[in-house]
Amino acid sequence: MLLKVPMRHNDKLRQVVARINQDVELEQLWKCVNINAVDRSGISDHGATHVRIVANAGIKLLRLLVESGIKTSVETNYGLTQDDAEVIIALAAALHDLGIAIHRDNHEKYSLVLAVPKLRELLDGIYDVTQRTIIAAETLHAIIAHRWNERCLTIEAGVVKVADALDMTQGRSRIPFEAGETNIHSVSAAAVDVVSLHKGEKVPIRIEITMSNSAGIFQVDELLKRKLHNSSIAPYVEVVVKIEGEAEKRLIEFYAL
Repeated sequence: MLLKVPMRHNDKLRQVVARINQDVELEQLWKCVNINAVDRSGISDHGATHVRIVANAGIKLLRLLVESGIKTSVETNYGLTQDDAEVIIALAAALHDLGIAIHRDNHEKYSLVLAVPKLRELLDGIYDVTQRTIIAAETLHAIIAHRWNERCLTIEAGVVKVADALDMTQGRSRIPFEAGETNIHSVSAAAVDVVSLHKGEKVPIRIEITMSNSAGIFQVDELLKRKLHNSSIAPYVEVVVKIEGEAEKRLIEFYAL
């Protein structure tokens, strides 16, 4: 897998992403994740492609917040920088679902077990011991807090939680549903065409979701809404949904959280 995120002269992020891309063990763990998720459980992809989507969405969400004057938690609490917050986002994206390689149920906790030694490897030599410990702790918090009902204590964790939920286009729902089943889960997952992130007019972030069928509202209500409401960034986000399908009876044209 080749993880690509916009670096913006963030040398620490560049080094960490390079190590992620060279990590053979991590690549195999993502494959193991999808064996348990896709092949054995019949649910959607949680492997390398999901990592790419979450990492890029997370970095963009964080930068939109910072551009609007919102400080990251590692700046506020530890005197670190936005660059370090972006490293946390990338690491959490790469490691947050590793626990599915052990079991889909309670995978957030199992992810912590696999992430601890991997964080030492990925951060060694880039940060000193003190800063490495901070980055690792903050990443582990973001991993456990990506569960929808787990309270986020940092801006970074809230960003990862919401970014995880945004991987919902063209059947890539984060809501578990059996492959091949025809129900509200499968129909709604197929209805979401595009998710895009923009600077908001009244709040820092505007999430625009375009769907071909109003059944996709189920994805927004059951996944994004509850994750957003249980995140640390809810006050800074607006969500707007546009339904552009022509084949269905038009029940709704516009929806907003």
